[in-house]
Amino acid sequence: MTDEGKIDKYCLKRLDSDVHLGKPKFVFLCILSLLLAIPGFTQDFLFPRVDQQLTGVLGHDFPSKFDVKWSFKTDSEIKSTPLIVKDKIVVSSTDAHLYCLEKTGKLLWSFKAENAFEASPVIRENIIYVGDLSGRLYAINLADGTKRWEYQTDNQILATANWYDHDGQTYILVGSYDYSLYCVKASTGDSLWTYELDNFLNGAVAIENSKVVFGGCDGFLHCVDIVTGKLQSKYDIATYIASSPCLENNIAYVGDYDGVFMAVDLKDQKTIWKYNPVDSNLPFIASPSVYKDWIISTNRDKHVYCFNKMTGELIWNKSIGFKIDASPLVSKEGKVLVVNMRGDIVVLDIETGQTEHQFELGSPVFSNPAVNSNSIVIGANDGNLYYLEEIK
Repeated sequence: MTDEGKIDKYCLKRLDSDVHLGKPKFVFLCILSLLLAIPGFTQDFLFPRVDQQLTGVLGHDFPSKFDVKWSFKTDSEIKSTPLIVKDKIVVSSTDAHLYCLEKTGKLLWSFKAENAFEASPVIRENIIYVGDLSGRLYAINLADGTKRWEYQTDNQILATANWYDHDGQTYILVGSYDYSLYCVKASTGDSLWTYELDNFLNGAVAIENSKVVFGGCDGFLHCVDIVTGKLQSKYDIATYIASSPCLENNIAYVGDYDGVFMAVDLKDQKTIWKYNPVDSNLPFIASPSVYKDWIISTNRDKHVYCFNKMTGELIWNKSIGFKIDASPLVSKEGKVLVVNMRGDIVVLDIETGQTEHQFELGSPVFSNPAVNSNSIVIGANDGNLYYLEEIK
């Protein structure tokens, strides 16, 4: 249930059960509930790809026009996606720090790791989980930046962690360049299981129906039981998969390093459709987004691609002038936000591919921004975290 839905339900419950309250107090509670339901007030962005299936689809709209309100300088480039949680912003930097700021840009705290952060953080139950290039997975308190625990893998972590709840316990799952996927207890960092593949695990894993699905540099799309860590199936893609798949109804949508994009039926273990750009074989590094009947993905050939998710028919493709590693985001109303490695932030219409707004940030961007209805927060190659606010 969305935050807005929870608020509405809460307000109705107050109407039914709390009629004994004095009128001023009751009116105050209802006004407060309505304020909390205003778009942008409660909209958190706690996970770089929005949900566990990695669909990249927001439950709200985002600004159609925007400009920089403030920036915060770190000591090295930012390759990760920031997060928005209530009145706070969290971002990791290759200067080996995790930062927490107010939405005004004021620093609240920073956490120093053993090595650089390229992985994006994820927040679950007010705990931040993020891995560094020394292979350490950290659990950090959102409130004050203190460390709860750390878990050591045998090589660098570039991937964002994902999470899964089972029997009252939360699992944290993260891949490492030591050829392994790790599952640990969120509460303690104790190991639950480890799954080994035959090469690097570069991207975040996607989760659906008690399965964890991911591509590896071993050329396979792996499907693993999330509770036991046992392999359920392994589908041969035959080339590197550097990006993360997105999942919908047992279908994995994923692009590979040879420039092929495909839909794979995980149940029947077959390719439903495949698209290979005629004029390019540059890699799909970004993760795709699935929205209604469409699949949106970006490629290093400078193009944004829109496919029919059932047939693989190319609906449109559009160059945005420079190669793209950042994953797309799609708003509730069907607007697509993409960022290229020149630093252009572009808003497209999902049905036509028409550009609706473009903004030049002026520094290369590697990962998608954090977005709510009235702001965009983005990290850049110049080491700055930029806060862009809607222009009325």
